[in-house]
Amino acid sequence: MSSTVTQKALLLPEKKGQWVVGETSVPRPGPKDVLVKIYAAALNPVDWKIQTYGVFVEDFPWIPGADAAGVVEEVGTEVTNRQKGDKIFFEAWMDNLHSAFQQYCVVPAEITAKIPENISFDQAASIPLCLATAVCGLYNHFHEDAKSARLIAPWEEGGSTVYAGKPILILGGASSVGQYVVQMAKLSAFSPIITTASLRNEGLLKSLGATHVLDRTLSASELLGQIANITGGRAPEVVYDAVSLPDTQSLAYDALAPGGVLLLVLPESVQAEKKVHDDGNKVVVVMGNFHRPENWMLGVELYKRLEEWLAKGLLKPNRVEVLPDGLAGIPGGLKRMKNNQVSAMKLIAHPQETR
Repeated sequence: MSSTVTQKALLLPEKKGQWVVGETSVPRPGPKDVLVKIYAAALNPVDWKIQTYGVFVEDFPWIPGADAAGVVEEVGTEVTNRQKGDKIFFEAWMDNLHSAFQQYCVVPAEITAKIPENISFDQAASIPLCLATAVCGLYNHFHEDAKSARLIAPWEEGGSTVYAGKPILILGGASSVGQYVVQMAKLSAFSPIITTASLRNEGLLKSLGATHVLDRTLSASELLGQIANITGGRAPEVVYDAVSLPDTQSLAYDALAPGGVLLLVLPESVQAEKKVHDDGNKVVVVMGNFHRPENWMLGVELYKRLEEWLAKGLLKPNRVEVLPDGLAGIPGGLKRMKNNQVSAMKLIAHPQETR
């Protein structure tokens, strides 16, 4: 067990308050949990949105942070798959016991993965939430309440072949979520894999598996025309809008084949007039967290495979930028994200470097 009784954490003292670095107790793991010393934590848009808009969280002071990587300090009495000293990464949760913007947290051992030698703590911390958002949207058929396209996962029987030759469209491919959707589409053998992005990110996205990168600044009619040319007029049955602003949702819905699935990361705003005809389209707002009961079993299955995928290069982490000053550097990073000053990059903080 860690000899540390208290730790530093980034706190939101009240709804719509200002961030402050403060002291809090080091949590204790339950029987199925591990206590982790966090060496890297990634920033996500949800962190600044909760602070700015006063949504989702009602209990204060609150510790944010959804992505973490670190070293196991203590294992619960029923844990068999992890031991003290393991280097792991995992998705955190929105309560102070499990949040990532602190020096220690606890996490259920079943939804952790070991970090292979070719991946750093910083790279590993870039993965969990955005990969979960990609995977939950595409593959979750493990629970009747899952908000998902319910595709066959690539590790399931037929999952690596059944979608071969079928097009998929990903709007916002250079976003953190978009990069993982591209990679999962490749593992599922979709083809062509079409994405929109700034063309400066074309090389990155093609290295991840995209076959075609379209300039996101083109008009909707131009993009629809290019998509049709690429697919030979065969509209994609799956469209993942990793941006989900009103204009991208409109484009995504127009690109979708009748009876297809549109996956969104923000609330739906597709114009009602587009849905006058009963074309059988399904619109799903993705809830990308494996701590949610409907996503739990999918998370368990995915995390069994992540160490191998990363070691073999089948899955690649985001590019990362490390912020200075540990937890104290996070508010400045969140401000940059809010102002759209971060592109194709995951911002990372080192909680242990907090003074």
